[in-house]
Amino acid sequence: MLRHDLPASLVVFLVAVPLSLGIAVTCGAPLIAGLIAAVIGGLVAGPLGGSVVQVSGPAAGLALVVGELVRTYGWRATCMITLAAGVLQLVLGAFKVARTALAVSPAVVHGMLAGVGVVIALSQLHVVLGGQPEKSAVENLVQLPDQIVHNHSHAVAVGVLTITVLLLWPRLPRLNVLPAPLAALAIAAATAGVFGWDIARADLSKGFSEWAAPAMPIGDWHGIAGAVLLVALLAGVESLLCSVAADRLHDGPRADLDRELTGQGMANLVSGALGGLPVAGVIVRTTTNIKAGARSRWSTVLHGVWVLLFAVCFGWTVTLIPMEALAALLVFIGIRMVNLGTMRGLHGQGELPVYILTLGAVVVIGLAEGVLIGLGLAALSALRRLTRVSVQVRLEPDDRWHVVVTGSLTFVGVPRLTGNLRAIPAGAAVDLDLNVDFMDNAAFEALHGWRLEHERMGGTITIDEIHDEWYTSAAGGTRVSTAKTPPRAPDRWWLPRAYRRGGPLSSIPVRHGGVWVPSRAGRSSPAERADAVPDLLAGALDFQRSTAPLVQPFLNRMARRQEPSHLFITCADSRVVPNLITASGPGDLFTVRNVGNLVPRHGASPSDDSLVAAIEYATTALDVRTITVCGHSGCGAMAAVLSAGEKTGGLPGLRRWLRHGDHTLARYVMSDSTGEDEGPLDRLCRVNVAQQLENLRTYPSVAHLEASGRLQLVGLYFDIGTARVHVLNSEGFTPVASVRS
Repeated sequence: MLRHDLPASLVVFLVAVPLSLGIAVTCGAPLIAGLIAAVIGGLVAGPLGGSVVQVSGPAAGLALVVGELVRTYGWRATCMITLAAGVLQLVLGAFKVARTALAVSPAVVHGMLAGVGVVIALSQLHVVLGGQPEKSAVENLVQLPDQIVHNHSHAVAVGVLTITVLLLWPRLPRLNVLPAPLAALAIAAATAGVFGWDIARADLSKGFSEWAAPAMPIGDWHGIAGAVLLVALLAGVESLLCSVAADRLHDGPRADLDRELTGQGMANLVSGALGGLPVAGVIVRTTTNIKAGARSRWSTVLHGVWVLLFAVCFGWTVTLIPMEALAALLVFIGIRMVNLGTMRGLHGQGELPVYILTLGAVVVIGLAEGVLIGLGLAALSALRRLTRVSVQVRLEPDDRWHVVVTGSLTFVGVPRLTGNLRAIPAGAAVDLDLNVDFMDNAAFEALHGWRLEHERMGGTITIDEIHDEWYTSAAGGTRVSTAKTPPRAPDRWWLPRAYRRGGPLSSIPVRHGGVWVPSRAGRSSPAERADAVPDLLAGALDFQRSTAPLVQPFLNRMARRQEPSHLFITCADSRVVPNLITASGPGDLFTVRNVGNLVPRHGASPSDDSLVAAIEYATTALDVRTITVCGHSGCGAMAAVLSAGEKTGGLPGLRRWLRHGDHTLARYVMSDSTGEDEGPLDRLCRVNVAQQLENLRTYPSVAHLEASGRLQLVGLYFDIGTARVHVLNSEGFTPVASVRS
C-alpha cells in the first residue's frame, strides 16, 4: 500500500505548504499557524476521520471568518474559539448528526465558497499591486482602478510573475512533477533574489518566538458563542461535502460521515490548543491526493509528517518567499473558487439564482448574512418545487388522449390541472398517467370531479399510477402509505412499443397457441406498420418518467464499476432481447451482438478485433465466470449460410462476415439429423451455437480458464415462435433433462 501512498503524500505535501502559508496570510494569523493546522490535519484528522483519502488542513473557505475573529478578539482568543468549535464538533459527531449537514443546499455552500474566493481575490490583489487591502470587498473594488494606475513597483512584477507561472505551469506536462503553487513561489523568490527587488518577505520565526497558549475571548458572550457555532458548522459542512465529493473520485471504502465529523472535531481541538488555524477537509488537497494514487490514510498521515519536518528543519526557507507572491497565490486560489463547471451544473438544476445571490450577499454584506440569505432563497425555491406540477396533454395517432401529470399535486396546481383537462373533448378516450409523489384533497376532488363528468358524457378514462396510488386510495377512502407502497413498473413494459397504449397493431386480442395476441399482429398493412414505428425519444421520456426512479438506486451503486457475471454473445436480431429472455438486469450481462452470433476462430481472416477485444476484456478485466452463446430460430444469417451465400447478393460486407459460418455449415453436413423434429434452418441455428462454443475454445485464454474450472461455456437457443429458451448440448441439441415446461 505504501508504494502508492508514499509518493502521493509527497505530492500533497508540496501543495499543502504554500497553500497553508497563503491562507495564514489572508487570516492575519502567524504563518506558523497555517503549518500547525496542516500538520494536525494530517496527524489527527487523517487517522481519526471517516474518509480514507480526504486531506484536511487550513481551508480558504474559513479565511474570512477567521480573519474577522482575529481583528475582533485577537489571535490567542481565536485559537480558543477554534478549540471550542472542535469540542462542539465532537458533540455533534457523538450524536450522529453528520447526515443532517448534507441537507444544506449545495448551491448555498458553493455560492458561499465562491463569495469567499471573490473577497480574498479582491483584498490580496491590492497587495499584489503594492498597496494595502481595504476593510471590505466593496471598498477594495472601488479603490482597485486607482491601485492599478498608480502602483508599478517591484511588488507588481513579483505578483504578475507568480500568476503567470500558475497559469502556464499546468500546460508544461514534463514539469508537472512539481506542483504549480510551489513552482510559482520558488520562481518568484529566485527572480526577486537575483534582481534584488525591493519586496516584503515572509517571516516564519515570528510565529515561533511569539507563540502563546490560547486565551479566553473578551466581549459579548453571545457573539463569542455565535463565532464558535459558525466555525464549527462551516468547517464541518465543508469537510462533509468534501468527503462526499471524494467518494465520487475513488473506488475505495466509502466515507463514514459521523466519524469524519468526530475526527475534524478532535483536529480542531488540538489545532486550537497548539495555536493553529481551524481545520477542515480541503477539496484541492483531497483531489490532488486521489489523482496522485493514494489508497489509504497513510498518504494523509505522511503528508502531515513531511509538513512537520519542513517546519522544524527547513522553516528558514520561508523567509525567502515574497509576501506579494503569497498574495498572488491567494488571488489565483480565490478566482478558482468561482467554478464555472459548478455554475453550469446548478443552472441545469435550476439553482443558479441561489448560487448567485449567496455569492453576491457574501461579497457585499458579509459571510454569515450571505449564507442566511442563500438558505432563505433555497428554502423558498424548494417550497416552490414541492408545489410544482407538470400537466402534459397530447392526442395520440389512434385518437386517444394521453395525459401525464408529474410532480406534487396540491391545491396550488389545481388551476393548471383543470385548465389542461378542459382541452380534452367530451366523449374522448383518455389514458391518464399519474406520476405524483403527493396529492392533497383539493387536487383529488378536482381530478375525481372531472373524471365523473367526463365519463357521464360518454368518455372513457384509464388511470395508471406510476408510483404510490394516491388517487386510488383517496377514491377508496383509505390513506396511501408511501413507506409500504413500492413504485410500480410501467404496465406491459416487455411488449414492443407498437403493442402498447392501443397502437394500430393492438386491436381485440385473440388466443393463438395458448397465448393472447393482438388479432392483426403479423397482418398489418404497410401504412399501419409505418404508424407503429417506435418513437425512441418518447421511449426515453417514458423511461425517465417511469422506470428511472425505480432503477436509479441500483445504478448509482454501480455507476463507477461494472461487475457482470456473464459474457453474453447473441444475434443482432431485433426479436432477441437478452435481458428479457434471461430475466437479468443492469450489470448482469456483458453483451456482444452481431449478425448470426458468430465467434470468429482465433487468428481467422477476416479478423474481428471488436469481438476479440470483448472476449479479452470480459475474461481478463471483468473476470466473468460464464460465456454464453445464444442462437435463435429463423436466423436470417443462418439462412444465408444455408443458401451458400445466394441471399447476400449486393451485400459484400455481409458475405465476408458470413465466411465465419463455414465451419457451422460443415458441422451441420456431418451431424446426425435425428433427435430433433424441426426444419433444416432451425437445426442449423442450433448447430451454429455448438460450433461457436468450439470457436471460443480456440482462444488460448478461454481454453486455459475453462480447463482450470474458472470459466464455463454455455449454449442457449431461443425459439421465437414458442418463446422458449433451451440449453443445448455439445452437438447443438436440447438435453431432455434441461427442458422445463
